[in-house]
Amino acid sequence: MRLLLTFALTYPWRSAFTLLAMLIAGVMEGVGLLLLLPMLSIATGEQGPVDDNTLAGLGHLLTEALTRLGITPSVGSLLILIVACIVLKGALLLLARTQIGYTVAHVATDLRLALLRALLAARWEYYLRQPVGSLANAAGTEAIRASAGYLYGASAVAMLIQACIYATVALLVSWEAALASLLAGAVVILALSRLMRKTHRAGLRQTQYLKSLLTRLTDSLQSVKPLKAMARESLLGPVLEADNTRLNRALRREVISLEALATLQEPMLAVILAVGLYVALTQWGMQFNAVMVMVLLLARLLTHLTKVQRQYQRMLSQESAFWSMQDAIEKAKRDCEKTAGGIPPRLEKCVRLEKVSFAYDNTLVLRRATLDIPARSFTAIVGPSGVGKSTLADLITGLLRPQQGQIWIDDVPFEQMNLLMWRQSIGYVPQDTFLLHDTVLHNVTLGDPALTQADAEAALRAAGAWEFVTAMPDGIQTSVGERGAALSGGQRQRIAIARALVNQPQLLILDEVTSALDRESEAAICRTLRELRGRLTILAISHQPALVEAAERVYRLQNGTAVLIMDGGTPVAASPVLHGETNLAGG
Repeated sequence: MRLLLTFALTYPWRSAFTLLAMLIAGVMEGVGLLLLLPMLSIATGEQGPVDDNTLAGLGHLLTEALTRLGITPSVGSLLILIVACIVLKGALLLLARTQIGYTVAHVATDLRLALLRALLAARWEYYLRQPVGSLANAAGTEAIRASAGYLYGASAVAMLIQACIYATVALLVSWEAALASLLAGAVVILALSRLMRKTHRAGLRQTQYLKSLLTRLTDSLQSVKPLKAMARESLLGPVLEADNTRLNRALRREVISLEALATLQEPMLAVILAVGLYVALTQWGMQFNAVMVMVLLLARLLTHLTKVQRQYQRMLSQESAFWSMQDAIEKAKRDCEKTAGGIPPRLEKCVRLEKVSFAYDNTLVLRRATLDIPARSFTAIVGPSGVGKSTLADLITGLLRPQQGQIWIDDVPFEQMNLLMWRQSIGYVPQDTFLLHDTVLHNVTLGDPALTQADAEAALRAAGAWEFVTAMPDGIQTSVGERGAALSGGQRQRIAIARALVNQPQLLILDEVTSALDRESEAAICRTLRELRGRLTILAISHQPALVEAAERVYRLQNGTAVLIMDGGTPVAASPVLHGETNLAGG
């Protein structure tokens, strides 16, 4: 019931309107059923003693009420009223079900949006701990299953309201028969409750196994190219098959529980109705018309009670997906970072790291590192793999925060700066280039409405990519394929550089951007970067000699500290550059 309460609090007005419509619809149906009593009495001519506590008395009260309203009770008039009640009930149920349908769509959409907003607002460290497949599963499968859970829960509530109306009418007609039927229905529900628990456990396993399967599948598809190149893709099969087998087993348990409940309810219901009919006719001596009304009422009452149980059972099979998605949203919210507010950055003097230290878990990467990146200069960072070059770039962009020391933009410390505006002034090209399965134009502008095709063309020219883009079948409108598979590695890199330049950033960060380029393309990129000197600040992380030689200032990262080895294009005394070393990265 916690899931239903959560949905009711999340969508209070829709829930209230739906409940009211269903309640009035149930009342209309109850009135229509009660009108059967005087109609059958008139049609069959069966009249009993008038007593308010008997069926005849109830029929007489209804006849008097209709007479006071100016309606002459007859078979025709009563049939018209019964049909009117049924039509009004149908219209109200249509409204209620429409609202339920709208809310089902809202549940999936709102959950996805909540997850998306939480993810986009989370710190970078959060992503380092999360498998992509798990988040994709939450946005896809779990959102759909959660909305299905709402549908089943709302249907259970609708049927419960109708069952309550039937119970009320049945109590008015014969409280003894009604109580006996309700007791029998409760016994049936309790007897089958074990199947409800099995369904709930099967739903929990489905959520667990789907998350595992889609996580492994996503990781596998991202690495399928090298695996196929080495003919080792068959190694993925057993792992994925094991997850799929476990998921199939959980689905089978759910199906068995659902079908067993539906199958067992029907004969048990038939037995209850048969016993009730026998007792009413032979033991209680009830009139035949009253017995028919009671049988109709009790059959609908018990049928709706069993339907409530079945819909609730289906809700139990899906609700774990909702709580799993809520857990993902809450975890992302707990890792939310504050980016707005603070002093707008200007970068007119320099970016300065002062005695900065940073460690991943127990692995120290930077130890009291200090360096300056002058504004509108070209600075390069070199050093062997794993010394913290990319970490240093992440610290400058604010994706990571130093555990000791301070980062300054001009005279403003990072803690007092508007981080969102700072990032908006950065163009960043990572070592692992990512492209969307879309056109070149969209990959450069990312759909930003403030950017035009002319802006994209200028950025592509600056990145040395315009020549090969114009040679493509549809030019700038050509699709690059999945993850840019239709392009070479160098072409993908240059489009990524164009994406970083299109917003005319103040700071351009390049992480090994020329490592996938041939010598000619590398030279073209270096010429472009030289032309940009003085117009924006460039920070390049590289071990390529050509890119390093284009820089005005070069730092080497070693033992967690930054050592200046070139300043103003001139090697610093005792630096490796003075001794003719070209492999500045040390490997």
